[in-house]
Amino acid sequence: MADYFPPAVRRHLSALRMLLVLTVITGVLYPLAVAGVAQAAFHHQANGSVATQNGKAVGSSLLGQNFDLPKKNPADADEAARPDPEYFQPRPSAGSYDPLASGASNLGPNSPDLVKAIEQRRKDVAAFDGVAPRDVPADALTASGSGLDPDISPAYAYEQADRVATARGLSPARVRQLVADHVHGRDLGFLGEPRVNVLDLNRALNGLSG
Repeated sequence: MADYFPPAVRRHLSALRMLLVLTVITGVLYPLAVAGVAQAAFHHQANGSVATQNGKAVGSSLLGQNFDLPKKNPADADEAARPDPEYFQPRPSAGSYDPLASGASNLGPNSPDLVKAIEQRRKDVAAFDGVAPRDVPADALTASGSGLDPDISPAYAYEQADRVATARGLSPARVRQLVADHVHGRDLGFLGEPRVNVLDLNRALNGLSG
């Protein structure tokens, strides 16, 4: 029957059939196969690496989040956030840890605004953690490119240990050991830098003091 159609129409029909076949293969079968393998072999990662505590989702180990005290006035949108001294704090975030606003500040190293922000963070972190300003690590002062970095350096984690121990009434040595237990080395022994996942550390901290 196709022979009754003009050549141009037959070419269009062939193209349409190929479009439908490729749509089914690449748009339906392939995604289903990939999703099936991911769910079978990497179920936790495929579902967002969601972390739970006491049966309740508390975040994702892939995404940074804040650990702040509740607002004094929940209706006040302009009330400044207050970091909770009982928890280890993450790196600063240019997007307030909002996954929908992920990104950097786009301020260059010579920006007066960036220099001012870093100096203010240095003062705030030093006062909050009870350390000298010169002892505040670099990752406590600068936001990551995504604003959602879930990790901090071991130096920043150890710097916060005494403050967390005091706030929770725990032995500083015990909290420092908890930090040591959560230090991840370089991937494959040479990629990246040693790091501490803040959410995982705080979950372990809740278990330690609970």
